[in-house]
Amino acid sequence: MSGLSRTELEGCRKMLSCLKGCDLIALCDTVTNRMIAVENTREAMDAILTYSQSAEELLKRKKVYREVIFKYLASEGIAMPPDAEKNQLVRRTLQFWALNTRASYVSTTADDKKDVPSSGEEISACDYMALGKQFCQWFYNLVNTQNPTLGQEPLDWGPQHFWEDARLMLCYSAEVQQTDRFQGAELVSQRFLALVRDERLFFSPNLEPHGLKCEATPHGLVMAAVAGTIHRERACLGIFEQAFGLIRSPLDANSWKIKFTHLKIRRQNELTGEEEMTSPALTYNSKELLSLCE
Repeated sequence: MSGLSRTELEGCRKMLSCLKGCDLIALCDTVTNRMIAVENTREAMDAILTYSQSAEELLKRKKVYREVIFKYLASEGIAMPPDAEKNQLVRRTLQFWALNTRASYVSTTADDKKDVPSSGEEISACDYMALGKQFCQWFYNLVNTQNPTLGQEPLDWGPQHFWEDARLMLCYSAEVQQTDRFQGAELVSQRFLALVRDERLFFSPNLEPHGLKCEATPHGLVMAAVAGTIHRERACLGIFEQAFGLIRSPLDANSWKIKFTHLKIRRQNELTGEEEMTSPALTYNSKELLSLCE
């Protein structure tokens, strides 16, 4: 009877286990309209999961507190801005569960291929999109843990995630527009680390369709681009757009490593009234994205 997938059931169960007994019983009464009598918290949890129509419906219940969802995401390695509203946390959680469900299929598809794809037909456009989304989630989760203000254990960041000749182009505004270029895995890795560890920036990518685009070249290079907001502690500083060129390394467990990346940061005072701060859209079109490979 439950409308939740296996991934959603596991995640919701983990969240519900953080609720107090009285809140769990009250939530059970709401979900079941007091039609199911329960004798303990375990039965209450089972009833809630069984009779919830969807994961979104359950997460939006008043008794599923914002703090519970925030802590759940943190436990899964997903850093969110400390002042994120509950609806943002719900949306991010649903994205995470949907991606996990999809990722098992993409991982199986990728593992069956022994070499870097030689044509865009070997993996469908849908799978490239899933790959790009999975990569962006992994990348920003990893880099955000290096920010000391979030109080998280830093994950394994370093030059191993880049090709030796990787390059970074960083465009941002100080008093004037400025562009910096970095070459080599070590330098690129250190510059990203400085952004989050020293400058204490936090990247919040928009993984909705209007904020994410993925393309593939005939030679096995996958382009992934994402828009998002950039924060420092509780202040939203502006928006960013970042494009990645990814190539699979068959000598490194067939993992995808970064060949090059372009990062553009625009401060809030430079944005027009029409630009969306909470869910920014990507401005790259397919042709512009593929031109970065040249």
